[in-house]
Amino acid sequence: MTHRDSGTDPHLQNSQLQNSHLPGPQLPEPQARDHRDRDHRDQDPRTVQRLRFGIGIIGFLLPIVLLVGNSLTSARFVLLASMSASYYTHMRNIFVGSLCAIGVFLICYRHDRREDRLSTLAGVFAVLTALFPTLPPASVVPHPSHVQTTMGVLHLCFAAGLFGVLAFFCLRLFGDGRGLPGARIRGTVYLVCGWVVVGCIVMIAVAEVLHFAWDFPLTLTYLGETVAVFAFGVAWLVKSEAIVAVPSAASPGPAPA
Repeated sequence: MTHRDSGTDPHLQNSQLQNSHLPGPQLPEPQARDHRDRDHRDQDPRTVQRLRFGIGIIGFLLPIVLLVGNSLTSARFVLLASMSASYYTHMRNIFVGSLCAIGVFLICYRHDRREDRLSTLAGVFAVLTALFPTLPPASVVPHPSHVQTTMGVLHLCFAAGLFGVLAFFCLRLFGDGRGLPGARIRGTVYLVCGWVVVGCIVMIAVAEVLHFAWDFPLTLTYLGETVAVFAFGVAWLVKSEAIVAVPSAASPGPAPA
């Protein structure tokens, strides 16, 4: 009796054994690509919240700490020509360290692809603003050198870029979360903070171009910088609480019995 008659063809058995070792069905390419996209967006919500809180609390407290610190170290109430002028006071390390901390937090901040790129850009601007000091006041350096003047101009450019990106965060990127509890109130806060930052940038630019001065210790530059830093600090503090509602809204659990 042949193998064909008995129904046990060895070639058929070998083919079945080889097919049994073949890998299972693979994920379709769109699913794999979608999985990679989600990996970029899926961050630890607690880490994102803490980074937002760190950026917000430093921005909110920095004007207060600089004002109080300069007054204490000078033994009198002091209002500088600008917040950046703290570089030439005893509060220089606080000023530079705070800007570098904000820059590092912004660079490490991850939420989605667009916010990732813009926060990295803002972080670079913050670090460069700290490393390139503003033009020294005439009371410290009556005749600044060409290098000091150039660094002062670069400081203004980097600071303007930082405020511009942070204003864009408030006006466009923080307006998500529609349908969540309190979303309308938070959206209003973001818009107000964003336009306050924009208004302060315009006011500082106009004051610098026109060399505006008045008989008052508080300069428009210092006022604009302080209000702008306060505004973006408030926006990031509010946003640090908004992240708590994202997981429950994105993946709602079963309805309570």
